[in-house]
Amino acid sequence: MKIWVDADACPNAIKEILYRAAKRVQISMTLVANQYLNPPASDYIDAVQVRAGFDVADNHIVDHLDPGDLVITADIPLAAAVIDKLGHALNPRGELYTQNNMRERLAMRNFMEELREGGVVTGGPPALSQRDLQRFANQLDRFLMKHHSSV
Repeated sequence: MKIWVDADACPNAIKEILYRAAKRVQISMTLVANQYLNPPASDYIDAVQVRAGFDVADNHIVDHLDPGDLVITADIPLAAAVIDKLGHALNPRGELYTQNNMRERLAMRNFMEELREGGVVTGGPPALSQRDLQRFANQLDRFLMKHHSSV
């Protein structure tokens, strides 16, 4: 099992939690972004810079994902593609995307996109709170204990 991070939009506080977890449980983690990343030196952490463009990082993750891998992303279409490839997806607020909740998430995303296209200002999500970070860390730990053999 490997962890993939949709790193362009991933908050730094979440990356820090992921860096510590990858080192602690000795699991391979790759950050994928359109920009240069400088992760901490580790045998378990690396970064891939892909060319700029719409969904280039997402497509790289999906193309290299193996069943059972975990992807950290807030991108609903990427999460859906990950689940279709029998991977797991966790968002930075600690919500594990599943086959059961994905249809609802896609419908809500599409509805909000239609509102924005119609000129309605919907705003973005609120900033990550300390509670969100704790929820993410707890969900990540639970996932790793369940799915990673060396935890």
